[in-house]
Amino acid sequence: MGSTAVVVGGGIGGLAAAIGLRRVGWDVTVLERASRLEDAGAGISLAVNGLRALDELGVGAAVREAARGQYSGGTRTPGGGWLTRMDGAALEEAVGTPIMGIPRSTLHRLLRDALPAQALRTGVTAGPAEQTGPGTVRVGCGDAVLEADLVVAADGIGSTIRSRLFPAHPGPVYSGSTVLRAITGEPVDVDSDFELTWGPGAEFGHIAFLDGRAEWHAVLSLPARTRFADPLAELRRRFRTWHEPVTALLDATRPEAVLHHDVHELSTPLPSFTAGRIALLGDAAHAMTPNLGQGACQALEDAVTLAAALAAEPSVEAALGRYDAERRPRSQAVARAARQAGRMGQQLAHPVAVALRNQAMRMTPSRAATRMILRHHAWRPPRLG
Repeated sequence: MGSTAVVVGGGIGGLAAAIGLRRVGWDVTVLERASRLEDAGAGISLAVNGLRALDELGVGAAVREAARGQYSGGTRTPGGGWLTRMDGAALEEAVGTPIMGIPRSTLHRLLRDALPAQALRTGVTAGPAEQTGPGTVRVGCGDAVLEADLVVAADGIGSTIRSRLFPAHPGPVYSGSTVLRAITGEPVDVDSDFELTWGPGAEFGHIAFLDGRAEWHAVLSLPARTRFADPLAELRRRFRTWHEPVTALLDATRPEAVLHHDVHELSTPLPSFTAGRIALLGDAAHAMTPNLGQGACQALEDAVTLAAALAAEPSVEAALGRYDAERRPRSQAVARAARQAGRMGQQLAHPVAVALRNQAMRMTPSRAATRMILRHHAWRPPRLG
């Protein structure tokens, strides 16, 4: 099977879907409303399931070359004590690769480079996706209309396509957490590849990159739409007693580089990831909290699974049925686990509960911690050829 597809959304999931569809013989157009296809202010950790998906898409080697393996680090208390230590070497021995840290802008560029320039249309707001016949879907594209055999809605957590397909669904809700993040403007001397520090109702973490810079994030339990006149000054105040390199990371950041977003999720699972010849993918289908670092990895799994189903099944309808059956249970289970991880991590605030959690984490053997990580990472992609 192979024909024409329109992918709405040029983020990680949308670009990966376009690459996968092209690899199985489809002609693909990606519509992206932003004028630039990148998120320069953030970083990402790619677990083995995401890396395996990238391998199947043909870009895994390039991503590994541009990323830094996460061998050292773990989870700490604000005073600097360790709750758990990362054993990246053990994880690599178990699955063949460590978790990798990479700037989102670099990952975007590598995905774009795997597509022909004419496949990407930026600065375009897609109109409604409507099935006009048994085998045709129509999508508005500026002043024009595109007809295709398949539409992939990768238009993010605020997906307009999802809201039209499932008008009774409540849509995304605020998770109770807001996140500030940035990439440092210069290299920073950090002692570990990846760290999280949990305090009552707050988290601070970093991802180190190959060039010596690092991404940091600060997650706070605050009312939705809380904003600060001077974000860096506010974070210095809130984290002034926390261990280094927290202050060093903030001091190495330009004020204009700080991004601030409330964390939303689809806490009510969708009844289906498909409708007719329209498939939902990534955050449009299963937006989750970032507590397991699985949002992008699940989108990459979606992309490979969708392409493989379209290559194997006799019809688009059969392929989308298979895609929904394979992806919805797993991705929604990961979303539930991420929500629970947030409640037991950054969102935990009561001193007694925090103390009990910390004691439990200190007593957990490293092998058991590795097994818990692998529970979500243990996925192998279908072959695309």
